[in-house]
Amino acid sequence: MEEILNDVSHRPFEIPNGSWVYYQEWNRALFLHWEVPFDLLRKCVPSNFNIDTFEGKCYISLVAFTMEKIRPKFLPSVGFVSDFDEINVRTYIDNDHKKGVYFLNIEAGKTISAFVAKAISGLPYEKADISRSDLVYISENPEKGFSLNAEFEIEEKITEKTVLDRWLTERYCLYLDQGEKRFRYDIHHKEWELRKVDAQRTEVNYQVGEIDLKDRQPNLAHYSEGVKVLAWKRQKI
Repeated sequence: MEEILNDVSHRPFEIPNGSWVYYQEWNRALFLHWEVPFDLLRKCVPSNFNIDTFEGKCYISLVAFTMEKIRPKFLPSVGFVSDFDEINVRTYIDNDHKKGVYFLNIEAGKTISAFVAKAISGLPYEKADISRSDLVYISENPEKGFSLNAEFEIEEKITEKTVLDRWLTERYCLYLDQGEKRFRYDIHHKEWELRKVDAQRTEVNYQVGEIDLKDRQPNLAHYSEGVKVLAWKRQKI
């Protein structure tokens, strides 16, 4: 853990004070990114969260990965709960000069994991039917009609990241709204090691408000083997 905590040069703001409370791993992650209109995105995000933009453009991203070994600081992980496939659809927030993400939709591949994660974190996890292999990720959320069918090839490591690559991936907090309350979860991990992706098949059927991703190919895609993550207790903002 000390190795992770001491690796901070890539962070856009300082590591949080106090001790971390949760450990988790985000492994074998596929990132799909789309440019979206600000006016449509603004309707989907609480008004007191400032939407972050890159060169005047707004983005949402679908991140499909496998959550593993999630546990409290002083307890072991329990595989049948701690390990599960996840898909989240997120956008980008900058409040108080802390660039983070806000989840527009979030799904877990296990019923018990969705229930426990929602109860502990407050995030609006839903159950989806998810299956994956190294190069295929398939999911269906029957309640909302959302689905993902992605087949891809992992290509060479990105040795010189663009500013946009970093802007989309190096995010070290999460914003959450619950009723009238707003919270921020701080996290820390080493810099993402990104690879290029050849998306041979990317069938996405997700809709957030008036933003419909169906039949839209992503503007950009990344893949990473993953990161080990430390998370702090949430702060009311």
